[in-house]
Amino acid sequence: MRAKVTIPIQSDSAWRGTSDCLNCGVRESVLFADLTPQDFEQIHAPIDDLEYSPGTTLQSRGAAAASVMTLRAGSVKLVRGTIDGRQRIVRVLRVGDVIGQEALVGGCYENDAVALTNVKVCRIPLEVIHRLVESTPSMHQRLMQKWHQSLQDADDWLADLNFGNARQRLAGLIRKMRSSADPSVVTLFSREDMGAMLDLKLETVSRTLNAFVREGILEPLDKSGRLYRIANAQRLSDPE
Repeated sequence: MRAKVTIPIQSDSAWRGTSDCLNCGVRESVLFADLTPQDFEQIHAPIDDLEYSPGTTLQSRGAAAASVMTLRAGSVKLVRGTIDGRQRIVRVLRVGDVIGQEALVGGCYENDAVALTNVKVCRIPLEVIHRLVESTPSMHQRLMQKWHQSLQDADDWLADLNFGNARQRLAGLIRKMRSSADPSVVTLFSREDMGAMLDLKLETVSRTLNAFVREGILEPLDKSGRLYRIANAQRLSDPE
């Protein structure tokens, strides 16, 4: 269904028009996966397709929330400041994840959501979610699945990436960021971002990543140091 009106957004260049949810190419992985055409008839507010470039803040911590977003392409980091003034990346969201779903119960965003790559999202007004949850059992079930997945991802992130030495932490991040299309290929982020994710200094990340390349664990596939092939998966699983 195409909405007839649009919601003003901060950047005119980000607006891509209203979303065609029924024909969405990643519909099976996002929030509206189980809705029927009849369910879509209940949507009376616009759902916008938006695109953002790397480094753009999509949502700000503490801001009053009017919508959530489903991630259709790219990846987004959730960032929170620490008491000593540092920025920590608490989780990375990927295709199919919901950005800002805590606003459904709290009314405001709990983290800064910042694009790590070029991203495409669908922005869904909270009133649409609330209406569908009340009237559509499948929507309620889907939302509960997303909540559970978010909690599991948060637990996995804490368990896998915040314990162990630098080699173990970096290896864990690399394994998490493997491509679903080709698990031997991984796209990484800037050294600064990886340091914030893993609570490591930039120099430590660079030194460890270079060691993985030198030891034949990783093979660079581009000049920017973002794309790699996992050349030795066994060594990556046990990087000691």
